[in-house]
Amino acid sequence: MIFDFHVHCFPDSLAPRAVSALADTAGIIGMRPLTDGTVAGTVKRLRSAGISGAHVLNIATNAKQTTNVNRFAASLPSLSGGFMVPAGSVHPDCEDKERVISGLWDAGICGIKIHPDYVGVNIDDPRYDEIFALCEERGMYVATHAGFDPVSPDHFHVTPGMMLKIIRSHPRLTFIAAHMGGPSQLGGVLDLLAGTGICFDTSLSSIREGERGDLIKLFRSHDPDRFFFGTDTPWSEPGKEIAFIENSGLPEDFKEKILYKNAARLLKL
Repeated sequence: MIFDFHVHCFPDSLAPRAVSALADTAGIIGMRPLTDGTVAGTVKRLRSAGISGAHVLNIATNAKQTTNVNRFAASLPSLSGGFMVPAGSVHPDCEDKERVISGLWDAGICGIKIHPDYVGVNIDDPRYDEIFALCEERGMYVATHAGFDPVSPDHFHVTPGMMLKIIRSHPRLTFIAAHMGGPSQLGGVLDLLAGTGICFDTSLSSIREGERGDLIKLFRSHDPDRFFFGTDTPWSEPGKEIAFIENSGLPEDFKEKILYKNAARLLKL
């Protein structure tokens, strides 16, 4: 069983515009989308790679989007025939964070995704603190982008030092850093975060050939229960992301945790 913890897709009516805009940004670093961004297109792509389910990380990039983003999130299990498990999202400038987070919980959505680079607010900004506290109180997880992103190439909105502050301030929060803690900052991740209570997803690892040694080092210096396999579809080839884990040299039971068991536990699959 393989479960993809890091996937993006959009409503059919929005997908062409969203993928086109994101492709313009990703093109700065030579990345191109590998799906059309629709639910059906995404499911087809992932199934063809042998993936049995996916976690869709929806993102509210402004406060006004929050309601529509979370409405789409709640519809995903039905739209995908049960293939997709959604994350909600909360913008740091959203006026009624408690109502939004309670609504997600009541809808059976057990976590949220934030992307501080698209929001333009550093993750250790006080505006996020209520979000973290409310999620910690309810036992909901928070997943975040970390490290370099082409939308903000000159400023990292999520760094190892910022993440360390958050997990110290919210020790009961399940806090998940995408991309193994972030492209272009693995040294800091290893120095500050390895062995702590933070979690990581593995998305985009297959394209980071120059960082492979440090990625394997992070696997070997952190709790095996705190990794989640991800692809970041539509931005990577799912088969290559699977191969990265399969060829990592890790014990089979560790790989099983990364590829499925950890996600099954967190998401109650």
